[in-house]
Amino acid sequence: MSISITTLREPWLSFLHEIDQQIDEVTVLPCLGGFVVTECYGNQRTTADFDVLDVAPRSMSAKLIQLAGRGSELAVRHRLYIDVVGVASVPYEYESRLTDFCPGMFKKLHLRVMDPYDIALSKLSRNLDRDHDDVMYLARAVPFDLDLFERRYKDELRPDLFGNIAEKDDWFQSWLDDIREEQKQRATEAW
Repeated sequence: MSISITTLREPWLSFLHEIDQQIDEVTVLPCLGGFVVTECYGNQRTTADFDVLDVAPRSMSAKLIQLAGRGSELAVRHRLYIDVVGVASVPYEYESRLTDFCPGMFKKLHLRVMDPYDIALSKLSRNLDRDHDDVMYLARAVPFDLDLFERRYKDELRPDLFGNIAEKDDWFQSWLDDIREEQKQRATEAW
């Protein structure tokens, strides 16, 4: 799915503009999580954190946390914050599928977002109710090709998972079953 969004809604727009004005160098932010699900794919739920992974250059991670992390002056004022995710379970090839988001909107910030399948799979290790809800939303909005979703899980995420793999397999299978059921129900209603 191509992302053609070229603008951001408030309060994100002002928050990110202030960050852009206060950093000294070009910084690439690979974005994931609720921010992407809401701002890129249109989910109406709210989120206050902006999850980023593998900030480039790496030296900007500490600067971003200081400037806009939880509890910073900027975060308190906007009621939003950047969360530089230290460890995340993401599909192996996710970087090759990053897409520019709002290109040219900022001078120094370059937002790159994960594709919807990678975002969904990044939520598996935690599997909270809101993670499940985000996955179901993405599966409807895109809509998901379940063969691709399953291949990406098996080939790119599962080999690098840690902890109870059988539990994660069960969670993923439950997601697939829920998505299949919803797709079947929507097809029946369309008749």
